[in-house]
Amino acid sequence: MSEIPARAAGPRRTPDEIVWQSSPAGSIYDYLRVAAFSIGPDGTVDQWSERAERLFGLAAEDVVGRDPVETFVPPRLRGQGHRKLAEILDGREWTGIVPFRLPARRDPAAREATLGEGPDPAAARPDPGAPASAPGHLPAQEGTAEIYVMPTRTEDGDLAAVCIAVDVRTLRGIETDLAASQAIFGQSPFGFVLFGTDLRIRRVNERFASVFGPPARAHQGRAAEDYLVPAQRERLEAALRHVLEKGGAVNGLGLTGTVPGEDQPRHWSLDLYRVHSGTGRPLGVAALATDVTRRQAAAREAASARRNLALLNEAGSRIGNSLDLETTARELLDVAVPGFCDLASVDLYQALLTGEEQAPGMIDGSAELRRVAFASAVADVLPFLRQREHGGAAPGTGTRAGTPGPGTGTGAPGPGPEAGAPGAGPATGGPAQPPPPAAAPPPPCTGPSPEASPEDRMREWSASPAGPFTVGRPSAPGTGRRERGRPWYGYGPAPEEARRHGAGAGSVDVGAVHRYPSESPRARVLRTARSELLPGTDGDLVQSTLAVPMVAHDKVVGLAQFARTKGSEPFGERDRALAAELASRTAVFIDNARLYRREHERALLLQRSLLPPGEPEAAGLDIACRYLPGNEATEVGGDWFDVIELPGHRTALVVGDVMGRGLRAAAAMGELRTAVRTLALLDLEPAEVLSHLDEIAQGLGSPQQTTRPARQDQDTDLAEVYLATCVYAVYDSVTRRCTFANAGHLPPVLLEPSGAQRPALLLDVPPGMPLGVGGEPFEEVTVELPEGALLALYTDGLVESRHQPLDEGLLALRNALTDPGRSLEDICDQVLRRLDTHHGEDDIALLMARVQGLPAENVGDWTLPRDPQSVGKAREFTRERLAGWGLEALADTTELLVSELVTNALRYGDGEIRLRLLLDRTLVCEVWDEGLVQPRRRRAKDTDEGGRGLQLVGLLAASWGSRRTPHGKTVWFELGLPDGESNGVDAAEALLSLF
Repeated sequence: MSEIPARAAGPRRTPDEIVWQSSPAGSIYDYLRVAAFSIGPDGTVDQWSERAERLFGLAAEDVVGRDPVETFVPPRLRGQGHRKLAEILDGREWTGIVPFRLPARRDPAAREATLGEGPDPAAARPDPGAPASAPGHLPAQEGTAEIYVMPTRTEDGDLAAVCIAVDVRTLRGIETDLAASQAIFGQSPFGFVLFGTDLRIRRVNERFASVFGPPARAHQGRAAEDYLVPAQRERLEAALRHVLEKGGAVNGLGLTGTVPGEDQPRHWSLDLYRVHSGTGRPLGVAALATDVTRRQAAAREAASARRNLALLNEAGSRIGNSLDLETTARELLDVAVPGFCDLASVDLYQALLTGEEQAPGMIDGSAELRRVAFASAVADVLPFLRQREHGGAAPGTGTRAGTPGPGTGTGAPGPGPEAGAPGAGPATGGPAQPPPPAAAPPPPCTGPSPEASPEDRMREWSASPAGPFTVGRPSAPGTGRRERGRPWYGYGPAPEEARRHGAGAGSVDVGAVHRYPSESPRARVLRTARSELLPGTDGDLVQSTLAVPMVAHDKVVGLAQFARTKGSEPFGERDRALAAELASRTAVFIDNARLYRREHERALLLQRSLLPPGEPEAAGLDIACRYLPGNEATEVGGDWFDVIELPGHRTALVVGDVMGRGLRAAAAMGELRTAVRTLALLDLEPAEVLSHLDEIAQGLGSPQQTTRPARQDQDTDLAEVYLATCVYAVYDSVTRRCTFANAGHLPPVLLEPSGAQRPALLLDVPPGMPLGVGGEPFEEVTVELPEGALLALYTDGLVESRHQPLDEGLLALRNALTDPGRSLEDICDQVLRRLDTHHGEDDIALLMARVQGLPAENVGDWTLPRDPQSVGKAREFTRERLAGWGLEALADTTELLVSELVTNALRYGDGEIRLRLLLDRTLVCEVWDEGLVQPRRRRAKDTDEGGRGLQLVGLLAASWGSRRTPHGKTVWFELGLPDGESNGVDAAEALLSLF
């Protein structure tokens, strides 16, 4: 039994207040293997303790009353043993090492009750010369013990001795362990802390003391609350309690904090394990701390490198997928926010967007720019700024960090502390970890904790040194305006400061045109083509902004800005290089998109300039047309249509498609369209027109090759071969007959007047070969069109796309034509609505015409014999018909010209003569004969009697000409109808002018 005070400290207590209790198990005696016995005045053992039984493995009944020298000392040492024992009994105190020999004895394990643990096999060894022991007995053993002999007296006054024996091998092992433990504890390069069961520090090593300042003894008695902020202290204490109660070790507990005299945080990894006695009684928790700051820095560098590589890889797959400027800029921001920064914007030079190569101010960076894209990852603070503007409780409608708010480019964490900042959680996104023990608690965080709600974060930010601040309202892409009557929230400087020093990353709406003053930092970036790191202003949410020039082909096209909010990790050199790479890649794609847009616009302008201007008009036809170019993602094609008025109130309808895209296809289309108009004015048959076009198309790609053999002998680059499809139709309004010739084009569609009951028809026109192939003749088909019928000519973009096969498109077109009585404009709109016309994969040309034949009363047709009197009859027929039409004002001129043409037919033609007058928007006179010789206008000399007839026709008629017919020729002239304001050319004056 031992006595201990009831409390470790306090006033002295009386003996009655002493508390008596048993010594706890696992004391030092258990480790030292100590045993006690006594020797009586007669030199024999008179007391033998239970510890002696466990140490030597002998029961008291086997030892008490026996001579210890004869019992334990080997025979060769017994003489010296008796002398020492005599000295002890004479009253001398003695300490020494005593060899001993245990005789053969009973096996304690064979006894009914074991008195001890038996001899330590490492402390005693059997005697090789001893005889074998009997069954149930242990052999004789030898060992060494350190004996402490203290003389004493019996009740009778006789001298005796009390002996304490310690197992030498165990004692030396403990001494070795203590020395090794002390060496490791004192010389370890790692910080070592021993916590007691009350979670207070019992001991620290010199390494820990050298890092945190005070001597090692000064740390004794301290607790976690003396080093850590409350949240991290609780976490560390929870880990210590777990280890103390459960006994399991905790490895790799990460802690982050600062040490005295340093501003940069350090990172430690702690290993915790429980310390207990030999009997398992917990004595405390040991903590081994390893400084992993460099390892964490290397890990952050590696993570940063991996993040940068991932961003570059993502940029390679996501940026530049379209040829649209705004889309390409938004693709950059989709990659950068929030993976690289919290706010980002892209400004492009307005001059480049409008097609100009160089504008004043681009050299010094002060030219106009347009904000084409903006993205934010901190939109969740906007509702609270608006609430603060009006006052009242904080609303609960804000989006949480990581969730995109209205108008943001992408979602991202809000302006809370990021990984790596003091007080922040680990980069893995797990719970916040406490910093290591420090001499003084770190300064409090200036930002809200990541676990806080948006309301709490706003309150913390507003109360922190970083607030109050201004934050921009992200504009929806393409809006380019703010709500009127609302205050301005801007990332970066306020409007007044922005005007002086240049706008920040978010202080300009998307779509707005602005400029940076030439002395501003952003203008300097544009001027020098070098990126700069711009610090945020006081009271601003933005911590810093990277202004990076967008350079493509040694030319600055705009400015990209990447901003990080306060609480985020600052930009480094690696970030600057990454931002420059992202901006450079995007600039190349933007410049390519700009060049493509310029070429697309030029090709579209060229193509539109070659199409018929305004609403085409034709005799006997009501015409409507539509042209839809492909979108900007596809190049302009070579689709075209044309309406050409021919003599005799006839009309040529043309629809064609040059295979290929781009400016070259548009130019080829222009050449073919010009050739078609030229051939049409020659009044050739449709098949002849296509044959000549085929020759022209074969020579478009090789202008230096003038003959067909030369073209066949030389290898032609396939990229220079122009192929085109074309359908050419000539409609005669008098007979309502239409002659078609097709060169590989889609068939025309005809909707008869009874189209409400009958579906539209595909006219059976032989397709022929495309223009440019050569070697194949073209066929003609003549169809008589009913009055009021609807004729549609179109290109393949209307009926064919990637998602619509040609057969389905043709069926859809036929089904869309249902009511021929509606206006043509409405029918065109209906067709475009019902068919897939918004795919943008190809150009679309649609030409629709409603048949309106020339009424019979507007036609005068007479056959005249080959007789000189026919000239007078022709004049008579003409005057009567003009009088019936109410055109007496044209009678004299028309009679004169008719007599000239009939006279020429009688003099130079063959066969019967046919006279025809046609009245529509103009008056047309035609004289037919069977002669093949075409009239030729020549200048008559002053002495010539004739040769002035065609000159007179040329002077008096608005136009004239001749054309071949299947059985001869036709000579015609055209007169404009009187409008009541001009009387036209006087016939007498014109006749006199010839002489």
